[in-house]
Amino acid sequence: MDQESSADASPEPPWPEFPDFVAARARHLLRTAFLLTGGDAHLAEDLVQEALGRVFVKWRKISRLDNPSGYAQTVLVNTFLSYRRKRSASERVTAEFPEVGVDDPDPALRLTLLRALAELPAPDRAVLVLRFWEDRSVEETAAALRLSGTAVRTRSRRALVRLRAVLGADIDAVLGGSPETDGLDATTGPDVPSRKAVLRHAQ
Repeated sequence: MDQESSADASPEPPWPEFPDFVAARARHLLRTAFLLTGGDAHLAEDLVQEALGRVFVKWRKISRLDNPSGYAQTVLVNTFLSYRRKRSASERVTAEFPEVGVDDPDPALRLTLLRALAELPAPDRAVLVLRFWEDRSVEETAAALRLSGTAVRTRSRRALVRLRAVLGADIDAVLGGSPETDGLDATTGPDVPSRKAVLRHAQ
């Protein structure tokens, strides 16, 4: 009887090793953290390490989720926001960049972009990164940040307007002179890929 029950029982599904997950996703996490911190490479590394530590503690459960990578990204963003709440000192922008390939790099413009990101309030920056770097929907971003959809749209619109105010004419260089630039303060629509290009250029 016991043997039959054992035979009928479904085996526990395999779950990936945590080191394999880190090897596959750490680089992307670092890029996200780099944007979140406004270009502080050292803080970005610290945040990724802390976030991965939190993920490791619950890895057996997390690894069975449909999207463990998305969960790790959410942990990283919340780690960043928690850090910002605990620290009163302003961020510093660094000229050090991760070794990430970019098309037609413009170091001066990249620094301008990073400074512009650094001037945004941490929650607004988190919304931009999740929406336009991570390609998350308004609803997914709201769930990750524990905000309402209306709050996500408001923060996104405000942050994009402020970015444009800081970048001025440089925004056209980043977007390649796209006619969609005038819609930069929207949160949905055909200009979303162009807005994502702004954050990608900061890489």
